[in-house]
Amino acid sequence: MSRFQHFFSTWEGVAGLALLVILLLAGLLAPVISPGDPLRIAGRALLAPFSEPAFPLGTDRLGRDVLAGLLYGARTSLVVGLAAALSAMVLGVCVGMAAGFAGGVVDEALMRVVDAFQIVPAFLLALAFVSTIGVSTPVVVLAIALGSWADPARLTRAQVLAIREQDYVASAKVIGMHPVEIAVREVLPNALPPVLALSATIVAGAILTEAALSFLGLGNPNIATWGSMIAEGRSVLRSASYLSVIPGAALAVTVLGVHLFSEGLGKALAENGVRAV
Repeated sequence: MSRFQHFFSTWEGVAGLALLVILLLAGLLAPVISPGDPLRIAGRALLAPFSEPAFPLGTDRLGRDVLAGLLYGARTSLVVGLAAALSAMVLGVCVGMAAGFAGGVVDEALMRVVDAFQIVPAFLLALAFVSTIGVSTPVVVLAIALGSWADPARLTRAQVLAIREQDYVASAKVIGMHPVEIAVREVLPNALPPVLALSATIVAGAILTEAALSFLGLGNPNIATWGSMIAEGRSVLRSASYLSVIPGAALAVTVLGVHLFSEGLGKALAENGVRAV
């Protein structure tokens, strides 16, 4: 049975994928379901959910549509989470490949850099970076990636150290393949699957970090985010708790979906003889 079939044979993988597909569709169809600027004033302030058909989830203190913010916030979470995870994975895999394949002084130097980044909590690093550089979506993505690349680097290095001793790698050296060609064609494809299983966890962490930065006012103020929506509802938490509960629930469901997807992927890789993380 292929990894693809194993993935769909796990309830975690199917449930996680279903939740992520719903989230993806919500983000893609946001302009269709709720056209216009989600930050515009659309109606009376503090309309309760289901009190008016035009605003199914109500409005906030400024009269902005909560449903519109929720849909466009899904787009923001996906874009930031995937972009940050991709950046962290690319950087981590490159550093891990270089360290594991080169060995010696290069390995020691790169691993000390990895250790330095792992000492600092990822959120504090992102917070300091955004506070210093400025607030924008690319800066937030880069800040989250800088706090997330060390784990993929260390895992990739461990995989490379094990794989480079295999017979097929030695055979490639004997026939005169260039070290870079060996790394790309022989080592990387076999080292990548366990690292890909880790990517789902990085996406979940990136989504939570982006929400936390937005909650603290360090997200992009020109786009709708779940973190800023939760922060907006703090001052009226007793009288209009839905303003924080709805985006908070969306954030929890998203992270749950990513976690279940990761569990399904890990089981699929384990069933095919690849050690999952």
